[in-house]
Amino acid sequence: MRKRSLAGVAAFAASALLLTSCSGGSDDPAADVDFSSPPSGTLAAWGFENADDVGQSRLDYAAEKLGDVEVTLDATAFDAQKFTTRIAGGNVPDVVQMDRRYVTTYAAQGLLMPLDACFEAKGVNPTERWYQNVVDDVTYQDAVYAVSQFYQPPAILLNMNVLNEAGVTPEEFDTSNMDGLLAAVEKMYQGSGNTPTRLGFDPVATGQGGLWVLGMGGQLTDAEGKPTLDDPANAAGIDALKRITDAQGGYAAVKSFTDAFDTFGDANQFVTNKVGAQVANQWYPNVLSAYRDQISLQAVPFRDADGQPFSVASGTAFVIPAGAKNPAAACQWMTDLTSTDAWMAAGAARAETIESKGGLNTGLFTGSPEADEMIRSQYVTPTGDAGFDQVISTYYDVVASGRSFGSSPAGQDIQNELNNAITAVLLGDKTTEQALADAQAAAQRAYDNATAG
Repeated sequence: MRKRSLAGVAAFAASALLLTSCSGGSDDPAADVDFSSPPSGTLAAWGFENADDVGQSRLDYAAEKLGDVEVTLDATAFDAQKFTTRIAGGNVPDVVQMDRRYVTTYAAQGLLMPLDACFEAKGVNPTERWYQNVVDDVTYQDAVYAVSQFYQPPAILLNMNVLNEAGVTPEEFDTSNMDGLLAAVEKMYQGSGNTPTRLGFDPVATGQGGLWVLGMGGQLTDAEGKPTLDDPANAAGIDALKRITDAQGGYAAVKSFTDAFDTFGDANQFVTNKVGAQVANQWYPNVLSAYRDQISLQAVPFRDADGQPFSVASGTAFVIPAGAKNPAAACQWMTDLTSTDAWMAAGAARAETIESKGGLNTGLFTGSPEADEMIRSQYVTPTGDAGFDQVISTYYDVVASGRSFGSSPAGQDIQNELNNAITAVLLGDKTTEQALADAQAAAQRAYDNATAG
């Protein structure tokens, strides 16, 4: 039995909210808010679960800017059921942190305040503060509904110990040239029958499925946010994944092998040479920096079908729920948290932490181009390891090539159904065409549910 979708939960909560809000006023829940008024009173926020040095330094900065406003923080993980239940009961925080994939779902139901007036009051230009794709993630019907944070793009990490042993060069890891890529993968792959003992390339088929589909020319939504999973152009990325996994024992064997990786431990897949290359987001080199004496890394960008660097990644964002009691303070708190000054405070805190632990500073990827470059300029210095320096540089090179997954009221459902389709194709249970048609039907139901009424 299928679990109830996020869109269905949100639709239920929206109905409850509408039944209890029969004022007949504007459809814009922010219409009567004066975001320019001085913040005062109490601010209830939900977010920053297990805040690290980066989070705490920004919390401290924003609290200082708020002056006498008392901030109460529910530092637990976001939960969709909890959120919609609180909205239905009228017990909403002033600010909520959530994955950007959820934002448009709630915006379409009228559960969030649009923030254009907030940005105007605080002198924030979204397309100057954030990368365009980060703004696109949280834009619905020409309004921006969230204050975004973080954009940690993927690239292809290369295990140079394995590449050198197999006589493969970094240039051969070109995802726009599948024949050449597969030849390199086959040189590095090792296995017993269909059981891998070393992967030439881990494409992270479901975790990075959107990267492959969009990078190879597909699209997950149209301009209005409607799902387009059955677009024929989506087949290219899935077929590329099937060729890669079939060349290494098949998806079931690959998945079983990668599930056993000690990704965060001393026996991780790079230390133990269980992969020649792997798609990895920007944060993972931070993990591997603890093992720099045991590994040799380089990186290359993921390339789209035309051979150009390409990245796509989500992140988190802050929203103001409809019915928030202190939206003016929420507006200032969110914009202060994501200001360049706040990020520089975070950069200083992270640099101090890294120095105390003898680590490598791989940078902070904030979602803001200005903050990224200032942190890089001030805190990201040569590491003494040419390979790690090249990896860090590669991620900085690809961050500006990002594209949004597409803002949709059914965003999380679309991602889930895409992963279901990819899994079915790679296992050989369905053809690509059938899997995408089934995924489209399910995603369309979620979209219709999210936008009904």
